[in-house]
Amino acid sequence: MSLHSLTLSQAAEAIRKKEISSAEMVDALLARMERVEPKVRAFLHINTDDAREQARRRDSESPQGALHGVPVALKDILSVKGQPCTCASKILKGYVAPYDATVVTRLREAGAVLLGRANMDEFAMGSSTENSAYQATRNPWDLERIPGGSSGGSAAAVAADECLAALGTDTGGSIRQPAALCGCVGLKPTYGRVSRYGLVAFASSLDQIGPLTKTVRDSAILLNVLSGRDPRDSTSLPDPVPDCTQALEKGVKGMKLGLPREYFVKGMDPEVERVVRAAVGEFTKMGAEIVEISLPHTGHAVATYYVIATAEASANLARFDGVRYGFRAKDPTGLLDLYGRTRAEGFGNEVKRRIILGTYVLSSGYYDAYYLRAQKARTLIRRDFEQAFQKCDAILTPTSPTPAFKIGEKTTDPLQMYLADIFTIATNLAGICGISIPCGFAGGANKLPVGLQILGPSLGEEAILRVANAYEQNTGWHKERPQL
Repeated sequence: MSLHSLTLSQAAEAIRKKEISSAEMVDALLARMERVEPKVRAFLHINTDDAREQARRRDSESPQGALHGVPVALKDILSVKGQPCTCASKILKGYVAPYDATVVTRLREAGAVLLGRANMDEFAMGSSTENSAYQATRNPWDLERIPGGSSGGSAAAVAADECLAALGTDTGGSIRQPAALCGCVGLKPTYGRVSRYGLVAFASSLDQIGPLTKTVRDSAILLNVLSGRDPRDSTSLPDPVPDCTQALEKGVKGMKLGLPREYFVKGMDPEVERVVRAAVGEFTKMGAEIVEISLPHTGHAVATYYVIATAEASANLARFDGVRYGFRAKDPTGLLDLYGRTRAEGFGNEVKRRIILGTYVLSSGYYDAYYLRAQKARTLIRRDFEQAFQKCDAILTPTSPTPAFKIGEKTTDPLQMYLADIFTIATNLAGICGISIPCGFAGGANKLPVGLQILGPSLGEEAILRVANAYEQNTGWHKERPQL
């Protein structure tokens, strides 16, 4: 097996046993990037010399952490001291982060090598990675199609074997949806399970950092490393962090898995529904009980999300004004001209659209009609999940209503683009955990990956990883790789 084809856990074990070196692992991935990156365009910045130096340093140390010498890529929204952090936006071109995000500190403590910065939708606003100010990432399974978003670069890099694992962020499905469309594993932890310190905020009550990997075990290993209380993030949870790898082999026999009727909707691709229902059937064979449940307020999730997320974005992105860092408009006539032209020239169309919408729903006279009502709907959506989890241990749904669509197909219709996240948004509104795993292919000869989403209650990561691993071990979908 080629080194770039290894999983994270395989590479970690091989390095620990000194069967391979971290330097050899990094060189293999850099060589892989040289071959496929011109086609996939998953990365905005590759730390070639720095990655090799980190690997040499790891090889000179005695292995201690769970990720010793293992290369990991990062979405370009996470701060790494001394490295660019553009959020795929022109407005942050040239900005270099002065500190490490907490997740970066924890990766370093575990011995990881930071490999490069993955492309994304600008400020994590999008479902296709077409909103990047720098380039459109392509799906490794079909280079004419999108990889999903906003963590499309991270998902494409993992699927193309350009890295062993990557970190992404998930505000409304931005880890799980690209994982589904690229045929890899994407985990969105419970809100607060992983510190957001050092993550450039989009919507602070929804954002969560998580891993994109080749296997469920790899996601569990990374979650162990990333999780835990951080005093620098007031929303991080104080709850003890279990070893999530311990639950992986327990199987699903005797578990109750919910199937919500609201997630099999009109307009869903029939091949996606066929593949997902076949996956549900596998759980029955493994001894799980499938119970029908209802999440009655699911139909309000998209509207609720696009009020709350845009409101928070309009506040969070007010700091990008050309005064302290990043892009600045040339020759302003005054302060207001500087603000206005910097933001007009520095932000892309989708970011502007969401800032304007968010400012509108927070404005005097509209706050109660939109923002306050959306918060009430959010409470109802959260309550739906709480009641559902009284009847089942985890919930099974499709991750995306369609396979990957063609580049440019939905860029002129924002509403159609927003509906790409229809099955993932409610998870963020409720603050619960979810994972997407490969469960088959649609598209006939085109062979486009389909994802199965498994949702768990707050702090229920052990349950969803257990369910996901049982399916993965009984099927071979995760072993399929695109031919680049």
